[in-house]
Amino acid sequence: MKDYLTQAIRLLKPNSEFVFYDNDYSTIIWHTLDGEAPTQKEIDAAIEQIKAEEAQAAATKATAKAALLTQLGITEEQAKLLLS
Repeated sequence: MKDYLTQAIRLLKPNSEFVFYDNDYSTIIWHTLDGEAPTQKEIDAAIEQIKAEEAQAAATKATAKAALLTQLGITEEQAKLLLS
């Protein structure tokens, strides 16, 4: 399971230092924080942004992979066989 809470905090407050327990926003202890702590709503929005970016990156990678296989004139199954 990915640690989206840490990623979201790093996205919103890149210079912060913190700990939390059980992937729970309410347990965050801020050791270093510039400005206000992000709200649960802001964290949730950042997590959704991260997930959307990951999905887009995976789709882009899949498209590039399919294009390369087409260029090479082989199927995915043939590529897997070659790499095994």
